[in-house]
Amino acid sequence: MRAGIKVAISANALKLSGGLERYALDLVRGLNAAGFTGERKPVFFARKIDPSQPESQMVDARRINVSFLPSRLRDTYYNWALKRARKNARVDLLIGCNRVESSEIAVCGGTHIGFLAATGRRERRSDSRQIVLERLQYEQASVIVAHSDMMRDELRSLYGVADSKIRVLYPPVDGTRFSPVPGRKRSALRKQFGFADNEIVLLFPSSSHERKGLPLIEAALRDSGLPVVVAVAGRPPAQTSGQLRYIGYAKNIEDAYRAADFTVLASKYEPFGLVGIESVMCGTPVIFPTSVGCCSAIADNAKFTFEPGDADGLRHAIRRALDAKNTNVTAASILYDSSVAAHISALLALAKGIVAHMPVSASGSVQKA
Repeated sequence: MRAGIKVAISANALKLSGGLERYALDLVRGLNAAGFTGERKPVFFARKIDPSQPESQMVDARRINVSFLPSRLRDTYYNWALKRARKNARVDLLIGCNRVESSEIAVCGGTHIGFLAATGRRERRSDSRQIVLERLQYEQASVIVAHSDMMRDELRSLYGVADSKIRVLYPPVDGTRFSPVPGRKRSALRKQFGFADNEIVLLFPSSSHERKGLPLIEAALRDSGLPVVVAVAGRPPAQTSGQLRYIGYAKNIEDAYRAADFTVLASKYEPFGLVGIESVMCGTPVIFPTSVGCCSAIADNAKFTFEPGDADGLRHAIRRALDAKNTNVTAASILYDSSVAAHISALLALAKGIVAHMPVSASGSVQKA
């Protein structure tokens, strides 16, 4: 990229929260490692900035305050205010991790039309406003980065985006954090979480149990006779039972993956599902519906799939998993380079192509079209 290019990121928050916010933090760390420091450090626009987050020191953090507005107006106002904010910050290239029409690189970690279709929810006025912003973002962006093949298909079929405008880049995962441990350490972790040696544990990491499919999992296991325990990590379930146990928030979720025998989800809509990649990188196979986008990035030996919403299919998938319990799952079961460095390299290559077509003034600075 030409010298002097100012890169920015837009996200709902600079803090540990949802999937795209975590992804934005990965981008910050990756850009920092790639030399975007000092005068070159990225600008970060967000509604909320957590100054205790280490990544806040790696960027020029600029908050766009929307708290004074009714919730229904916040997305629209943020989108409008960002245009002025990026101009004031002299930003040349913006990576949009939320619904903003001024991003040259639009990150698609999920589509609202796809979500409504998968969950069978009727479109409300609030949904319509979000879809309008999505369409504007996809129309205005130079490139759309889809986080899964499923997202690429939705962009084409639901939004009419040309395939030439889409690049599929699976999101990165920190391989130093998510990795297997020796058998002795794993045994100690199982005791730490209260798992007996003879228990077969299905880890269910979730803060939104309905959306992640806990009712279907409970229905599939009810009267099934399957010798498994579902360990819920995250928000407490409404009730527990002999087969459903709550293990707490599990701040070190990598240890929960390592202690469990399988990770299970039954989501109706999961655009990618980083938990699948994280679990497999820790050596733990997954039991997922085919509606989870990361399934295409996991080798067959590390996944047991079923059709979404199919309780019988889930029971059969669990039985197949139990039959193959001793299968060796390694990082080779992930079918792409999941490192942050590789993802940043691919993003910067896209940015280089975009910047190359931007007009330049006589002084050498980039001029917005």
